[in-house]
Amino acid sequence: MFSSLGIVLLTGCANVIPPCNAKTSPPSSELRNTKWELTRWNLAPNSGGEVRTRQIPQGEASNPIHIIFDTNGQRISGSTGCNRFTAQLEEDARGFTITKIVSTKMACTPQRNELENDFLYELNDYRSIVRNGDQLLMIGADREVLSFTQRPNNNK
Repeated sequence: MFSSLGIVLLTGCANVIPPCNAKTSPPSSELRNTKWELTRWNLAPNSGGEVRTRQIPQGEASNPIHIIFDTNGQRISGSTGCNRFTAQLEEDARGFTITKIVSTKMACTPQRNELENDFLYELNDYRSIVRNGDQLLMIGADREVLSFTQRPNNNK
């Protein structure tokens, strides 16, 4: 019984676990002037170990969730798809943390508002960041994983 459960856990997490050559807690200087679009949101595994995904809007026409690291590595900004946000980056030997998140308060649909609130919560409460080329993973304390894909930053 345990061996089959272990196989399910490994297969379910195979697309979540970062590869061996991925860089954990990259310095913010490596992310300066970069834009990242949220392309996958893995929820915490359920009691059976199954990793489920949360539906998120993607593509330019759907106002995707994205973050942009500024040119000096001290701030991030972005869009939740409905509202804009900004936050401060604080760095130490273990990496950087995102603090002082503020956002606009435009009216959104109830579904988008819930997604936005959950995203800002995850952004505020993540435990580690892993970069593997054009992929960035933010792993939350609740074991949810936000997967971002690098996009061209037209705000340079």
